[in-house]
Amino acid sequence: MKHRTPKKTLLSLMLLAAFGGAVVADAVAYDARSADRGGRKNSSKPEARYPDATREEPKAKGSSKAQGKLSKLFKAYEKEDNEAETLTLAKELLADSNANEYDKAMAAQLGAQAAYNLDDMPTAKQLLQQAVDLNALDNNGHYQSLLMLAQLQLQDEEFEPGMANLDRYLAETKSSKPEDLIQKGQALYQMEKFNDAIPVLEKAIAATPEPKDSWYSLLLASLIGADRPADAVKIAEQMAAKAPGDKKTQLNLVATYQQADQFDKAAATLEKLRAAGQLTEEKEYRQLYVTYANMDGKEKEVISVVNEGLQKGALKPDYQTQLALAQAYYYSEQIPQAIDAWQKAAPLAPNGDTYLNLARVFWQEGRIPEAKTAARAALEKGIKKPEDAKKIIALP
Repeated sequence: MKHRTPKKTLLSLMLLAAFGGAVVADAVAYDARSADRGGRKNSSKPEARYPDATREEPKAKGSSKAQGKLSKLFKAYEKEDNEAETLTLAKELLADSNANEYDKAMAAQLGAQAAYNLDDMPTAKQLLQQAVDLNALDNNGHYQSLLMLAQLQLQDEEFEPGMANLDRYLAETKSSKPEDLIQKGQALYQMEKFNDAIPVLEKAIAATPEPKDSWYSLLLASLIGADRPADAVKIAEQMAAKAPGDKKTQLNLVATYQQADQFDKAAATLEKLRAAGQLTEEKEYRQLYVTYANMDGKEKEVISVVNEGLQKGALKPDYQTQLALAQAYYYSEQIPQAIDAWQKAAPLAPNGDTYLNLARVFWQEGRIPEAKTAARAALEKGIKKPEDAKKIIALP
């Protein structure tokens, strides 16, 4: 069965890159092969998935007049890669006046699965709604259809009907299964109702002895979305402690520290990765030097990280990198190195502001001809206050 991811992304770009996006629950597929086929049950009755459901299972059975078509539909469904025929037969049975509610509900369910496999979500949702509305399937089939309908609606950002169907599913089944609670937490996260998602996710995690890492990631993202960075840090630290050698988990912790303005801890975690040779990508080196740039008195660290990244080829000598290097050199009073970096950054800048800063530094150093040249370049590239450049050009 194909798996779909939600269209919505919810965090800042930095956090989205770190966490790899939101956790996505796969749409449920109910295996109709084990269902009661018009009164002719399989040798072993399937386990009741919802023993506490409030719904009384209907006694409806298949019509003898439609038995041949229903049997043909089942055979088509059981074949591999036969979705198109299954969907066609399901629609024919739904339109058959000899078919009763059970026949049609079963046809709608099988047709929905075929449509889902064909990536025809509108048809899948339509048929699932029919299966639920006909109210003729056993509880397993009925509630799995309802859950799948809710999931597809939520994935398509149809939040109001999707949440209504999910809440109905949970209320009628009386389910407290962690997997079902995660469904609701995921839905609330998609709806950006982070504060509502958090207790649901916490309950799901507490209800299972071995929660999935993806559940913790979803809780972590919800805590960040709810602007609870301190609580998010606790979760991220727990995840990192469980997987000290996993770079992605450690980078999640770094992003969470940064969100909580705990730049010293973010830098320390990144430095451990750096010492272990695990900083290999441009974004990772950039994350480290930007972290140091947000801390007072860490100019030498910025310089060290940038130069190492450039030497290893992990960092490109682009505008942002050269600008960071220039500023770090300047504020650590290494003026010649700062000028060199600014001279490399200025031609790459989107406007003339960097040339203007270079002109000011040349002027402070008493290098007036070079200051004037940089000021003219600033005017050519465009700046908000051209009078500042003109004052330097007018110097005697």
